[in-house]
Amino acid sequence: MSLGQKLHPHLPFLRRYARALTGSQTHGDAYVRATLEAIVAAPEEFPSDVDPRLGLYRTFHAIWSSSHLEDEPFAGGDGHEAIAQARLARLTPLPRQALLLTALEGFTVDDVAYLIGMDASDVEALVEEALTEIEAQTRAKVLIIEDEPIIAMDIETIVRDLGHEVTAIAVTREDAVREAMAERPGLVLADIQLADDSSGIDAVKDILSEISVPVIFITAFPERLLTGERPEPTFLITKPFQRSTVKAAISQALFFDQATAPA
Repeated sequence: MSLGQKLHPHLPFLRRYARALTGSQTHGDAYVRATLEAIVAAPEEFPSDVDPRLGLYRTFHAIWSSSHLEDEPFAGGDGHEAIAQARLARLTPLPRQALLLTALEGFTVDDVAYLIGMDASDVEALVEEALTEIEAQTRAKVLIIEDEPIIAMDIETIVRDLGHEVTAIAVTREDAVREAMAERPGLVLADIQLADDSSGIDAVKDILSEISVPVIFITAFPERLLTGERPEPTFLITKPFQRSTVKAAISQALFFDQATAPA
């Protein structure tokens, strides 16, 4: 099998990565084209002691790090894609590379260390730095709708540990709507069965009729939401929950929220 045949299956993914890295389809494709031209011009210099995909990305990074092309703001796409691109564009270059190579392209930390010429421990630090930068971008005011005090305290701790502000803990539908209208939260975490037998689902409906805000339902009764008879929630966590699951859902919901997206 020729080198070109070995590399061909990986090119669409390299183009995706280049676009995310540069924030521009035009510049991303230009880097990929320059990478392929370099390989064609000197195939004997292509790394032969590693997997072809690793060699391809290694060559790309050599081109990218030595190029003088100026990245430009992402100019295409809409919705979640545009928000994600805006967040990634705010990251400093090395943390952005490390995060994209691990989270988007699925390389191991050791692979990334090889690709960008750093120690594995440095790559781990870069990924952590990127995640910290994204968390700083997505800080929000959070309304918790939960009538069980211990569970509410646990959720509040998780939210605060992520650097967000808890505006209130509401235990009834009426409380929830009042607090939402007063504070205009950037995220709502809601149970569906509340203290006075009122409904967290109805509370969320009331809130969403007035403001646009992402909602995560945390409930022991997920079947009440997964009926197929109404639009089902994007984020639904079943009790008892793992703290890591709640953290991941909060980060995901806020990452794609237009309200906290960089201008």
